[in-house]
Amino acid sequence: MNIFVCIKQVPDTETKVTPNSDGSYIETSSIKWIMNPYDEFAVEQALLTKAANAGATVTVVRVGGVKDTEALRTALAMGADEAILVESSDNLDSYATAKAIKGAIEKSGKSADVIFTGKQAIDDDCLQVPQLVAQMLGLPSVSVVVGCEEAGGKYTLKREVEGGALEVYEVTSPALIACNKGLNSPRYASLPGIMKAKKKPLAQHSLSDVGVTDADVRVKYSNFQLPPEKPAGKKFEAMDEAVQASVVADVVKLLREEAKVI
Repeated sequence: MNIFVCIKQVPDTETKVTPNSDGSYIETSSIKWIMNPYDEFAVEQALLTKAANAGATVTVVRVGGVKDTEALRTALAMGADEAILVESSDNLDSYATAKAIKGAIEKSGKSADVIFTGKQAIDDDCLQVPQLVAQMLGLPSVSVVVGCEEAGGKYTLKREVEGGALEVYEVTSPALIACNKGLNSPRYASLPGIMKAKKKPLAQHSLSDVGVTDADVRVKYSNFQLPPEKPAGKKFEAMDEAVQASVVADVVKLLREEAKVI
């Protein structure tokens, strides 16, 4: 069984993000990068599927800058067998990213039996790449998956919908499964796993190697900027009962005319 996992490297949520000089993206020189949290569930599910199928292999695929391969090395340390990096700018749009993933899987020479992804990336929140990859490869896909059982190439999947209800789907391999929080508990990379990861294969391709051209980039970003700073809060003193009525009136007036919340 050939198992693929699509992962993305995103800025740590505690990292201070600022636009770059021309506003075309964020300043990346001082960013701490991590694996997209939803992709951790995808890697873990791939490893669980591998454990249940003798001879299965797990290949992780990432599209992005080559400067830092932390996310791929983390997946390898968790137990993935090999990795593929398609070198590109970190702000590649969803369509070009999906086409690069498709090309990387095809270039690997393996036919994917199942592809796991996170349901979305926490940096752009586009929620497009998994569905685009499935469409390009002609595979059935189920997203927002919180339950996954596999037997004989058939997957029974539980999917969250609005109102707290669950939908249950059954798909036959090959298929693409986009994972959500709660599907499993991702394992930590052990010290032996970290050491072994350094020796595992990591193939690198350019966008042209996997069939992506400038014409495939459908969205170009510009004018990145920080949100405006919040104005300082206003403080009212109303300890004296004699002024409490007028203070309340002032507060209500501000809520209505400035904040516009009533």
